Amino acid sequence: MVLALNLHKAAPAAPIRCAAMLDGTDWYLSPEQADSAALISAVSVRRALPARAATIAIATALQESKLSNISHGDRDSVGLFQQRPSQGWGTREQILDPVFSTNAFYDALIKIDGYQALPITDAAQRVQRSGFPQAYAQHETLSRSWASALAGYSPAALTCTLGAGPKGATDAQMEAFRARVQRDWGDVALQRESTGWSTDVTPVAWAAADPTRASWAFAQWAVAVADGNRVTAVEVADRQWSRAKGTWSTVRPDASLPPGTVRITLG
Repeated sequence: MVLALNLHKAAPAAPIRCAAMLDGTDWYLSPEQADSAALISAVSVRRALPARAATIAIATALQESKLSNISHGDRDSVGLFQQRPSQGWGTREQILDPVFSTNAFYDALIKIDGYQALPITDAAQRVQRSGFPQAYAQHETLSRSWASALAGYSPAALTCTLGAGPKGATDAQMEAFRARVQRDWGDVALQRESTGWSTDVTPVAWAAADPTRASWAFAQWAVAVADGNRVTAVEVADRQWSRAKGTWSTVRPDASLPPGTVRITLG
């Protein structure tokens, strides 16, 4: 008897991760980390802060918590930035709210004269007063790539490879996504569609000066938060990111969306 052996092995599954490209190099975060980076950048965009502010904030959160909203840290420090209630950052409950803690970080950062021109590690250290002041520098390039993409300066630079997506979002899940948008973006109005949401950010104050960049900021935020929010596709301008492919592809010219408009499909 002759036995035929199948020596062909299945291709390994693509790793579950997100990336922001800068100068031809991908800089990776886990989906959980990407979700936190998206919030940090959204707050900076809403406040009309430069992308440099988000770069500093993301680098700081990477060093302090690995971009995780931790409930315990050094002494009484908690949250994305390991802020301490005993040092006047707010109550423990407030600091564990990532929107509150991110705003608190930016409130301190913008009080530093000339912070945009400072090295990342110097700007972060003046806010944090860390015992390891040089540690922030190691995260500079990764943080700059993510801040640039999430602020809309690097279109189609942010992708997530997440595997097969969910199917059939319920009304409650659709509303949960709306709540997430309101948490991160505040005054962005969503219009319900059969399988998701669309928005035109043009009327929003932070988007008025450059609707094209603003729409890319919102669209790439949606990709960054896709894993935990059932996002299966994001459309902006002449591009579409799909969970099935994990990349941006070009759509037909007649399917392009006008500047400021983003369409998000939930599964």
